[in-house]
Amino acid sequence: MGFPTKRPRRLRKTDAMRTLVRETVLSPKDFILPLFVTFGKGVRKPIKSMPGHAQLSVDNVVREAKEIKTLGIPAVILFGIPKRKDATGSSANDPKGPVQEAIKALKDKTPELIVITDVCMCEYTSHGHCGIIKNKDVDNDATLELLSAEALSHAEAGADIVAPSDMMDGRVGAIRKTLDESGFGDMPIMSYAAKYSSAFYGPFRDAAESVPQFGDRRSYQMDPANTDEAMREVALDIEEGADIVMVKPALPYLDVIRRIKKRFGYPTAAYSVSGEFSMIKAAAEKGWLDHDMAMLESLVCIKRAGADMILTYFAKEAARVLRGGK
Repeated sequence: MGFPTKRPRRLRKTDAMRTLVRETVLSPKDFILPLFVTFGKGVRKPIKSMPGHAQLSVDNVVREAKEIKTLGIPAVILFGIPKRKDATGSSANDPKGPVQEAIKALKDKTPELIVITDVCMCEYTSHGHCGIIKNKDVDNDATLELLSAEALSHAEAGADIVAPSDMMDGRVGAIRKTLDESGFGDMPIMSYAAKYSSAFYGPFRDAAESVPQFGDRRSYQMDPANTDEAMREVALDIEEGADIVMVKPALPYLDVIRRIKKRFGYPTAAYSVSGEFSMIKAAAEKGWLDHDMAMLESLVCIKRAGADMILTYFAKEAARVLRGGK
């Protein structure tokens, strides 16, 4: 029997009632905050296209970490902006590079914080692509050695998780082999398993100073039209040793998150990327939508789709709202 006996609105009458029957609950513990680490001291260089975010020197990264600890956010992911760039991204595995120094400082000052590191070459190459260039394209197999060396340098510095984001074929297996042979068999790999060639990365490329100097990344990042391909990518990464799989971007790919979580049952991360963040910021600044409501709704939808953890530039703001503005 339906209406009038069945009245779903009975459970929507008050905020307390809605909270009681809520299916998806968002928490600061779901968040991973991306941080951009640069060289120098006392550096806080604002990122114009990402309000509230900046390139930070190591000392300011530590200050940021201490703040997020009070907000209940359990993890950060580090991206490096080196002092010099070259064709092979040789500074990526520099033991005294910004990321490596930030890892050491964070594990010393905030040891309980989970430190994840992005493993890719695009921030370190002069051409802005994710590996060694040959015939105007990234040489997949030659790049694997560089990625493995970068991941190993992060592990040696004390990282808790390494996260390859380059989308080279076989990179998870290559990194796993290097880590295992170097005494880091217990180091988890968070693979950017389904990373799409997306227009939503624009602000990030300003932040990481990684705009390609020619062409684009469609020969190695995924076609936005494909989901079956994402299943194959995830299956391969799990087979090669990935412990956590990731979908990037998040909001335009909720169907992919759902398919991956349902099929594989692996810990699944979703990266709510810079474009998702900046769109909400820009619309809120114009008064076109409510900032906090849109922010929380977008994050709840990502978790509802199946994400166990969310990489988001809203981490601090969302955590404050969820904690009652404190």
